[in-house]
Amino acid sequence: MFSILQAAGWPILPLLLCSVVSLALIIERFLSLREARVAPPRLVDEVISVTRTSLPPADTVNKLAENSPLGLLLAQGLRAAMAEQRISETNLRSAFESAGRDAVHQLERNLNALGTIASAAPLLGLLGTVIGMIEIFGASGASGSAGGNPMELAHGISVALYNTAFGLIVAIPSLMCYRHFRARVDAYTLRMEQAAERMVPHVMRITHPRR
Repeated sequence: MFSILQAAGWPILPLLLCSVVSLALIIERFLSLREARVAPPRLVDEVISVTRTSLPPADTVNKLAENSPLGLLLAQGLRAAMAEQRISETNLRSAFESAGRDAVHQLERNLNALGTIASAAPLLGLLGTVIGMIEIFGASGASGSAGGNPMELAHGISVALYNTAFGLIVAIPSLMCYRHFRARVDAYTLRMEQAAERMVPHVMRITHPRR
């Protein structure tokens, strides 16, 4: 493998860097986008149960905010209700929407970098191949032979194609993981929207009790 990397020349160095960065981003996103870390399945039910009769104390809300991005979303809505007595439904929904945008932005962290690597890696590989071909034909022309040694020419072309192959090796898993993480973020976004829809009428019943 080392001899192949040496033969491919300096254009493969950016691809090596991309492969390292891509692997680091994939591992980080796999760990960060776990369901238990982003949107625990029973969290909304637990919050509704705890706040069945009244808003919780500030310490409980702070712990909820530290639980997960979904917990932060729910905590922001509860804080808005605690800060404004008899909060209107419009303001409450606005608080949930603002917190939801922040949560989604946090979930999308590093995804653009991974998508960029998936798009750029094949182009970097193609660039390395083109540079290798230019060097091969330039050397053949400088030697004074129109065609050069066919065996050496074929070997040089195969070496130049290492860059394209390595670019695809980096791009394919990066693209697959990028699509997978995008689907996860979309699913979590939908769950947060559904959680907010459940919390709005619940909080309104607490803050606007019927006489």
